[in-house]
Order: sequence, then structure tokens, then C-alpha cells
Amino acid sequence: MAQARPQAAVRGPTFIRLLARLARADVAPPGATLPDHLGQWLDWKHALALSSALDGRPDVADMAVDATDELHAECAQARATLTHAIQHDPQLAAGAHVPDEPDFGPFRQACLARQRAMQASIGRLRGRLRDALARGSVDAARLAEVDAVMEAALTPREHRLLEQVPALLEQRYERLRVAQQTPWLDGFRRDMQSVLLAELDVRFQPVNALLAALRTH
Repeated sequence: MAQARPQAAVRGPTFIRLLARLARADVAPPGATLPDHLGQWLDWKHALALSSALDGRPDVADMAVDATDELHAECAQARATLTHAIQHDPQLAAGAHVPDEPDFGPFRQACLARQRAMQASIGRLRGRLRDALARGSVDAARLAEVDAVMEAALTPREHRLLEQVPALLEQRYERLRVAQQTPWLDGFRRDMQSVLLAELDVRFQPVNALLAALRTH
């Protein structure tokens, strides 16, 4: 009897590796560099805005406001709140009641709620950090402008990619439900928590980068 071909190891962030495992997909290594990808993702309006941000001389406030520690604390608190919400979501609690006919619907709603919370919180933090950078040096203000352009340009693509997460989780849910390996639902809950926490890591990368920039300017 022919043996199943082992799944190739997927390289990349934990989030991508988890999704590939849940979807049982082989992810090909990237064939293009980041600048090549950006050339495909940015339309001409965003390209012009990015060029202006890189080449221009942004307006800088006369006096910088040193709120670095406060912003670091705010970002840390926001991340802790989002993490707690994922880890303590009632739908993801181990040992929770299993209905006679389990339905993925409540898990989909929980996933979407956590994603909306991440998007809203992280978008607000990026705005706050850009405001702080804009009150710093010329280089810091330029970085703030570049981040604003990149967020506007890449957010729609990010949304299209991340909105596939509930569908991938549902595929995993259905495979486990059909297999009925006890306790399959608790195993799925752990998988879903791991995916959401890894997504939080990915979403927080721009925030971490802006925080690091704030420390050095």
C-alpha cells in the first residue's frame, strides 16, 4: 500500500505555519523579494504617496513630547488585554459543554470578534505612535508618514488574507468532528487559541517597530 507523502516543512512566522498545518497545505517558498511584492501591492496613488513621504521634508513640531514610557505601557496593556480575551473566551474554554450536534457557528463568531478587537486596538495604537514620532526628529516624522501610507496601502490586502482564517479553522473543525477522537473539541479549542495568538503576534509587528523607532529618536 502506498504511503502518504509527508507534508513539507513550512518556513515562516508561527501564524503561517499553524495555518498551513490546519489546512494541510504545502506552502511554497517565496519566489520574489519584498520590493517585488510591494510593486504588485501598491497602486500608483499609494506609490506616489510613499515617494512623497520618503523624499519630502515633513513638518516637525518645535518641541518633542517625551511620552515613550507611557506609550510602551499603553501598548503592553493593550496586548495583554487582547491576549486575555483570547485565552479566556468562553467558546474556547477547555471542558465546556459539548452540544449534541456541535456547530461551528459560535466559533466563527468568536473568531471574528477577536479579529475585530485586534484590528481596532492596533489601528488606534499605530495612530498614537505616529503622532508621537511626528513630534520628534525629521527622520522620525518621515517614518510616521511612511507608516501611514503603508497602513493605508496594505490594510485592504491584509483584511482579505485574514478573513480566510475562520474558513481554515472551520475546515479543521469539520475534520476533527468527523474523526470523533475524544476529546476532539478541546483539541480544536487549543488549535483556535494558538492561531489567534499567533495572528496577534503578526498584527503587532508594526506596533513593535514603531515603538522601537520611538526609543531611538
